[in-house]
Amino acid sequence: MTEDPALKGAATARRDPPWLIRTYSGHSSAKASNALYRTNLARGQTGLSVAFDLPTQTGYDADHPLARGEVGKVGVPISHLGDMETLFEGLPLDRMNTSMTINATAPWLLALYVALAEKQGIPRAALCGTVQNDIVKEYLSRGTYIFPPGPSLRLTTDVIAFTYREIPKWNPINVCSYHLQEAGATPVQELAFSLATAIAVLDAVRESGQVPERDFPRVVGRISFFVNAGIRFITEMCKMRAFTELWDEICRTRYGIEDAKYRRFRYGVQVNSLGLTEQQPENNVYRILLEMLAVTLSKNARARAVQLPTWNEALGLPRPWDQQWSLRLQQIVAYETDLLEYDDIFDGSTVIAAKVAELKAEALAELARIEAMGGAIAAVESSYMKQRLVESNSRRLAAIESGEQVVVGVNRFTDSAPSPLTTGAEAGFLTVDDTAEREQVAALQAWRAGRDAGRVKAALDALRAAAAEGRNVMEPSIACAHAGVTTGEWGAALREVFGEYRAPTGVGRAAAPSDGERLAAVRAEVERVSARLGRRIKMLVGKPGLDGHSNGAEQIAVRARDAGLEVVYEGIRLTPAQIVNAALEEGVHVVGLSILSGSHVALVSEVLKRMRGLGLGDVPVVVGGIIPPEDERRLTAAGVARVYTPKDYDLTAILRDIVDLVDRTTQEAA
Repeated sequence: MTEDPALKGAATARRDPPWLIRTYSGHSSAKASNALYRTNLARGQTGLSVAFDLPTQTGYDADHPLARGEVGKVGVPISHLGDMETLFEGLPLDRMNTSMTINATAPWLLALYVALAEKQGIPRAALCGTVQNDIVKEYLSRGTYIFPPGPSLRLTTDVIAFTYREIPKWNPINVCSYHLQEAGATPVQELAFSLATAIAVLDAVRESGQVPERDFPRVVGRISFFVNAGIRFITEMCKMRAFTELWDEICRTRYGIEDAKYRRFRYGVQVNSLGLTEQQPENNVYRILLEMLAVTLSKNARARAVQLPTWNEALGLPRPWDQQWSLRLQQIVAYETDLLEYDDIFDGSTVIAAKVAELKAEALAELARIEAMGGAIAAVESSYMKQRLVESNSRRLAAIESGEQVVVGVNRFTDSAPSPLTTGAEAGFLTVDDTAEREQVAALQAWRAGRDAGRVKAALDALRAAAAEGRNVMEPSIACAHAGVTTGEWGAALREVFGEYRAPTGVGRAAAPSDGERLAAVRAEVERVSARLGRRIKMLVGKPGLDGHSNGAEQIAVRARDAGLEVVYEGIRLTPAQIVNAALEEGVHVVGLSILSGSHVALVSEVLKRMRGLGLGDVPVVVGGIIPPEDERRLTAAGVARVYTPKDYDLTAILRDIVDLVDRTTQEAA
């Protein structure tokens, strides 16, 4: 068979190298996570992506009251330099490419990493990797912020100014659209909100005076992005092409960057976790693979690093074998297919060009609106961006409920044989041993006892002084790391200077789509029960602990409000005591708790105990989150009235159930 002449020259002269192949991992302890990293690297992973637990992300030590139940659950606990040393034991820092998903405490974790390298005799300039360090999206989605936006942006600036001088191969920020999509963002919102964040960061760096004008292009060239790719992979691929073109234009026109290499859109990706389903979880493998195509097919907009979620993340924490499966998906695409042998296969496509142009035009219009408000920080403080995300997520969920947006195995093709992947003692996911928290607390206390207290105090005093005087905090933070300062002590020192912050929830003014007759029927029930009670049904929606993923809580609050309930929702990061006191003071009829970090048993049990102690034992408690069946049984036995998991996607049905629950329990109490 002769070769088609039209195909000559389509392939590149050589096969392109694959992207960095990562898995996002960390759990239980530094020792356990180190063993996991060694295993994954031996199986062909080419870069580390470190997940930290919520106390580490929010600047608390493992023995802080807010850390209860959270230690080691969604990532590895790192309390001090000793933990960092254990985490990277036997791994050559000068030959590693390490990505650390850390934001509010990014200066501290980077300081620990640098201090570890210095302790091992490795020069700073040899280090290569990334800290996420995007605080704006924390106010909008993940919720692991600590300080107000102004000081937070200043800390981001300090990291950028430090790394360009001291660690030139380091990416000091990953501007994240990933978490925006997880919060419900449309492709246009992803483009506009993340680019607005990048502009705010670069403007702040330029205005700080820490970087000479001649060096500013180098700073721009180190800005990287972390994106998401959903199941509509043609639209997602076009989004990535739009990103590359818009970023090039912004760098050229706003910042005057002439060298094309400094204008390159450099990004890593984890594909969508929001669309992973608890029902028929084996289907998630196909979703993950298809979503990966969006960020690898187009050479001109190809990811520099890819990490894939696992098929069972809607069920619980993945096991090493589950991570291996996702690793193999990447390797098959990278090494078995001919994807890396061709130039961009979409160049010249009128369909693709039209979609890219449409996305760019809409994103530029949204960017102009944000710019008119005063930029990304002003749009956070006014709740504009958060409100838009809540509304977009409401529309997405309403489309799934109505069947307009098909999710296979959830709202169509639901008949299924039991999945063999979820049978057996492990039930298809990893359970973190409850002893991990106790062991971390004991080790932390031993670490504190073995330090030079005077050296610790001097280092913290120097850190506070630098923060108060407006000096870069990185060198004082590295000195703190060497002195044995802990994560909680570093966080407390800066809280003293900068204060803390509670971001707007976006719930109050968010406009939700109408659910027509179904919601009207629930509203009628609310009116009937409220009339019998003599006042409107009141529901407290609470987020106990450090879990900042508030999307579910926000959507329940919006739907409950639209169903006619009076809703009390104060946002994230509340102690069980605060939630119970609010329930008492507000006189609520039902308490709804949302927890996605795996800390549900400990935190819910404490809420129930405190409610009984204050005479609120007859107020029903309902719980939502990623809750395995065994934990659901434990919660029900403890007194929880209802447990809702990702399979319960119909919010109107959930609200109807809650109203019926209030109706019955209030009659029984009477």
